[in-house]
Amino acid sequence: MVPNGWSLKLISDTSKVITGNTPSTKIREYYGGNIPFVSPADLGGSKHISVATKKLTVEGFKKARSIRAGSTLFTCIGSTIGKLGMSATEVATNQQINAVVPYDKFDDDFIYYQLELRAVFIAKLAGTQAVPIINKTTFESQSLLVPDSLPEQRKIAKILSTWDKAISTTERLIDNSKQQKKALMQQLLTGAHTQRKRLLDDSGKPFEGEWEEVKLGDLFSLLKSGLSRKLLDENVGVAVIRSNNMGSQFTTNKDLKFWYADDPQGANTQNYLLDDGDILINFINSLSQIGKTCIFREIGDVKSIYTTNILRAKPNTSLVQRDYLFYLTKTQRYLSHIKAITKPAVNQASFTTKDFGNFTFKIPSLLEQQKIAAVLTNTDKEIELLEQQLTDLKQEKKALMQQLLTGKRRVKVDDKEVA
Repeated sequence: MVPNGWSLKLISDTSKVITGNTPSTKIREYYGGNIPFVSPADLGGSKHISVATKKLTVEGFKKARSIRAGSTLFTCIGSTIGKLGMSATEVATNQQINAVVPYDKFDDDFIYYQLELRAVFIAKLAGTQAVPIINKTTFESQSLLVPDSLPEQRKIAKILSTWDKAISTTERLIDNSKQQKKALMQQLLTGAHTQRKRLLDDSGKPFEGEWEEVKLGDLFSLLKSGLSRKLLDENVGVAVIRSNNMGSQFTTNKDLKFWYADDPQGANTQNYLLDDGDILINFINSLSQIGKTCIFREIGDVKSIYTTNILRAKPNTSLVQRDYLFYLTKTQRYLSHIKAITKPAVNQASFTTKDFGNFTFKIPSLLEQQKIAAVLTNTDKEIELLEQQLTDLKQEKKALMQQLLTGKRRVKVDDKEVA
């Protein structure tokens, strides 16, 4: 149902649609300038697009199609159909993108938000094919609900823009916090002795004394791989933690699989039950995931085991504190060691537990480890809180879009806004 004072418009009724093109890449003089040449890879991160991976020179721009600031850039070819952004400056795009340039009677931001709301539906029009594509005619013929009043369009867009600004601010805070954590880890865990930042002990004085050199293998009381089974979708006994359940810090319960508590193939599943706080390590996986670690979190009353490509690790508590050990696996030095010992393969890369255990580094006393881990844990909690705020903001914006862009909730436009 079309709300009173609104109309159903084709995209082509509201805007001029310009499909991008690519100036010849054989002519070097066309590239390397200051004019953003936007591709789908540049979209999806934030609303406003002012920079791009590739840039055109003035000569190259003459061979492209100019897109004014305020246009919506919508991906219509490739695996990322539906990704979009708004040009914050004059840009050009490649042929995978349709630029939607609103006419004078339509607000730039309102049209952007309508397209954002419709993106998932429009993407489905491409169907399943080797290279998904929505042609220009099909794209232009899609319908948008639009208030007849330009001030009402602007008021709706202003409200949604407020949420976008809050989302962008929170994303920047998260990025800054992650950079600060990275610097802290460099100072607390891996810096040279003369540069290493020493925290205060319980008496308020900086920790003293040399750090002890150890092998990674000596810091584990248990290092054991899991079970290989064809898993089930329904809960038939125990949950099974796979590599895709391994988050950046803790395990997640998304898309859990299950197996029988009494294994039909005769294995004793009790030997593979995870304890809350176990460290999990990917040691057979893709090159991008190999060596990844996380901490297991219990799933309510459901017991959990783990797959054969994961190592379950328990720290030797006489030498190392668990969280400190976990943070060591996030350092660049650890990642470099993983890269050095990994043996690539066609499907999956791997490393041996022997090579893994030979990694050497220096650790402080248990008390200093605890202090270091506490600082980094507090930093993680701050990041986790910001990430939850970001999730909440995105959910609130999504709900608002459903209400405001369909006319289910109307906004009041005062006389000044009409004028």
